Amino acid sequence: MIADKKLISASSSETVDTGVAFGKLLKPGDVVCLYGNLGAGKTQFTKGIAQAMGINPEEVQSPTFAIIHEYASDVPLYHLDCYRLESAEEAMNIGIEEYLFGQGVCVIEWPEVIESLLPDHVRSVTIEHEEKEKRRITIHQKA
Repeated sequence: MIADKKLISASSSETVDTGVAFGKLLKPGDVVCLYGNLGAGKTQFTKGIAQAMGINPEEVQSPTFAIIHEYASDVPLYHLDCYRLESAEEAMNIGIEEYLFGQGVCVIEWPEVIESLLPDHVRSVTIEHEEKEKRRITIHQKA
């Protein structure tokens, strides 16, 4: 059973704050899939997760072109962006399983292309545009 928690963020800083609160719940080995259109706030949410993990959120950038950014902390943060990947096979070729099944927290933007590779214990968050800066953030949690 899934219990959805829906929140409204009125600004990018509130999206970061929501990511901080969510990030405090994460533990080593957790995988978080972020769904949302371009500019929805996925990277802002990830900045909040990073902050909760003791990582300077200003260091967090979208890994669209690099595909993976790693951030050092007591528990490492692996930030993946699968937007440019064309298949799950391509993801396997770059060693994605090392991040999906590692000891860090793995946050994935645009996870649709690699859904067949995801472990069973995935948490997911959907971020949707409401108007200008306003976003609806839905956290899908196992009940």
